[in-house]
Amino acid sequence: MKIPFLKSSKPAEVSESPVTVRLVDEAGTLSKPIVVPKVVKSDAAWRLQLTDEQFRVTRTEGTERAFCGIFHDNHKLGLYTCVCCGLPLFRSDAKFESGTGWPSFLHPVAAENVGSSRDLSHGMIRTEVRCVRCDSHLGHVFEDGPAPSGLRYCMNSAALAFHEDGVKPAREKAFFGAGCFWGVEDDFSKVKGVTNTRVGYSGGVTRSPTYEDVCSHATGHAEVVEVEYDPAQISFGVLLEVFWKIHDPTTRDRQGPDIGSQYRSAIFFTSPEQESAARASAARLEESGKLSGPITTEIAFAAPFYEAEEYHQKYHAKHGFGSCRMF
Repeated sequence: MKIPFLKSSKPAEVSESPVTVRLVDEAGTLSKPIVVPKVVKSDAAWRLQLTDEQFRVTRTEGTERAFCGIFHDNHKLGLYTCVCCGLPLFRSDAKFESGTGWPSFLHPVAAENVGSSRDLSHGMIRTEVRCVRCDSHLGHVFEDGPAPSGLRYCMNSAALAFHEDGVKPAREKAFFGAGCFWGVEDDFSKVKGVTNTRVGYSGGVTRSPTYEDVCSHATGHAEVVEVEYDPAQISFGVLLEVFWKIHDPTTRDRQGPDIGSQYRSAIFFTSPEQESAARASAARLEESGKLSGPITTEIAFAAPFYEAEEYHQKYHAKHGFGSCRMF
């Protein structure tokens, strides 16, 4: 089989145009093709999120040493996702032993989720494979694989994350931004099944920012609440219902009198199932006609979370209701 040249994800200049992908829900079912924003970040932002090896491989087109990646001999059943943006890429049932020392797959989980381009580096002609959403370098595809595809998607472990089938943590986390985090934390802390909450900052380009840093609008961070929950008691879908009810997701970079990008509406997911649920929930709400305008909520893979200063934690429980200080 000839290598399927898909839409290139390596233009001369990175485009911020939306892309079409397929997501995976709680049952492992692929969604219909949906349009999602392209993920474009600065090197500084990627370095905050990735290890040195992950950055070298995915952002500078590096290759890990053979037989050194953590997934080359992984035989567990599950889903491999992009380490940079969380997009589903490969399933374990398409993985095979190639003897090359790198994880090898017959085909991606969805053709829409990977892009290819011709790679002329190192005096060779190869076909590079990238994540179509964030342009992370994944590896290469060759025409020496087994039947039926005849292809070998030779991937770098450093470019992948693995989600084992049937293995769920006793506690899961997600991060929500809905304006001033004092009130948002108070609302989520009262929900049955939520086991812990912390307020902090996420989605920016500065390591360990202070509240004053974030309020300067120079860090790119949002005020968010880390919501830890027991999936045996509450579903992520119920948390989404709470989220939509406690703020106005149609106002960009503001909630009421609080104005600024740190007050933006945001859902930072930690699993492919959470992303699928969040985007489906937003689409249903927008189609319901209950809102005054289109949803502006940022839905993105969770970047590093930095816990806010102690005086912000459980603020309403300590002091009663109030507003954030304005700078």
